[in-house]
Amino acid sequence: MNDKNLQFLSKTADILIKEFDSSELVNELNELVNSYIDIKSLNIYVYDPNTSTFRNYAQDWCIIDDIIEPERKDAIYGAYEEIHGNDFVINNKAFKLPQTIGEISFKLESLFMPIVKNGMVFGILELIFVENTSVDIEFLFLMKIFGAQISLKLQNIVLNEQSQINVEFHDSMKNIAKIIETQYEINYIVPLIGEMLDRFISDHLIYVFLKQEEEFKLVWPKACNDERVFDALKRLDKDYPYILTNDDKIGAFPLLSEEEITGCIVARSTIEKLSKRDIDYLEQLTRQAAATINRANTYSTILQYATLDALTNLNNRRQFETRLGQEIAIAKRQNNPLCAMMIDIDFFKRVNDTYGHAAGDEVLRTVAGIIKDALRESDIPARYGGEEFAVLLPFTKIDEAKIVGERLRAAVENTPITINQDSPEKQDINVTISMGLAEFDKIEGGEALFERADKALYEAKTSGRNRVCVNN
Repeated sequence: MNDKNLQFLSKTADILIKEFDSSELVNELNELVNSYIDIKSLNIYVYDPNTSTFRNYAQDWCIIDDIIEPERKDAIYGAYEEIHGNDFVINNKAFKLPQTIGEISFKLESLFMPIVKNGMVFGILELIFVENTSVDIEFLFLMKIFGAQISLKLQNIVLNEQSQINVEFHDSMKNIAKIIETQYEINYIVPLIGEMLDRFISDHLIYVFLKQEEEFKLVWPKACNDERVFDALKRLDKDYPYILTNDDKIGAFPLLSEEEITGCIVARSTIEKLSKRDIDYLEQLTRQAAATINRANTYSTILQYATLDALTNLNNRRQFETRLGQEIAIAKRQNNPLCAMMIDIDFFKRVNDTYGHAAGDEVLRTVAGIIKDALRESDIPARYGGEEFAVLLPFTKIDEAKIVGERLRAAVENTPITINQDSPEKQDINVTISMGLAEFDKIEGGEALFERADKALYEAKTSGRNRVCVNN
């Protein structure tokens, strides 16, 4: 082998041991080959068996089908078929090197070389030459060595990328499992699971549904406008691990509890089909998510009586403060509006002193029921202490909160409360409430938010009671 060829291989080795990103590496190889022989381009394509397509290594592994002209695409796929068992595909024809170097010359338009791992072709190196380029057999032997060097580099790159994917997968599995260590509220943990899945399966849109009263309710993200997703939900069957649409771009993976479907995770692609690898990962992640959600439901039932106020059946203060931290975190992360409401029953001590503590308990139960009935399912009411109540209003701006507050205040004022029902002193009384409102400012914490709501409540109490005041 002459000095020029040895220098070429030495420079190739120097390039391949350096840390380049994919486009930089291909550019360096282009320049090197061009210093030896005139070419139009050098390209590296790696075959993806999951989608039966080629990916362009220099262009962030994008599928070639949509980015190159049909004639050239056909040549690449044709070369992949022909190159098995051969050394090259030259001008679209398979070629096997002879045992010895002889006096043979070629005019080249295109040259494809296999990228090989353990004797299996997993990619193709493409050289496109300028017109009327002639080479000899020694050049082809040189290119075979060059291709072997590229193969070793690509093997390491693909192996490292797959290892990284596996690490991220197992991290996702562990993170989903760990959620239950600190949280058990479904409305809080499901968005976290959705975000984890979305980060890992980044090429596809992820939706999480929970089944409520025989209907699938989207709980993460906020909206889904693809009717095919809802059609897939209708086809779910507990005996099948997943459902795919006809184009393989949407997969629905049921969440199971005691052999019953309790929800579903849907992956939707707008470009590529779901690959076998994607499906395998999603099956395992869905099983982990189902286990976490099921444990959360069990824990929720166990903890229900430890988190509810025994008299009013609303959240107790401890549980409310836990939920406050969660909703603050969600509001900051998703940039959602959030309002706080502090409520106090006017002259409650007078009710106790006049009618007795049993009557006071009935007033608290009735007012708590009115509060609960006036709110949305996503709102979070609590007995804060004594005759005080606190409410969190997620996804609510202050003008909307004031409308809710006025409606609630009027409902309490206009509802007769029957006290001493089992005694001759049975009678109906009316009470009123005062209320303070504040909207969450993204730079404050939960304690500061409720301090402002409490100041607004104090203003409502001192300015005449039975009114709603807003802290601005």
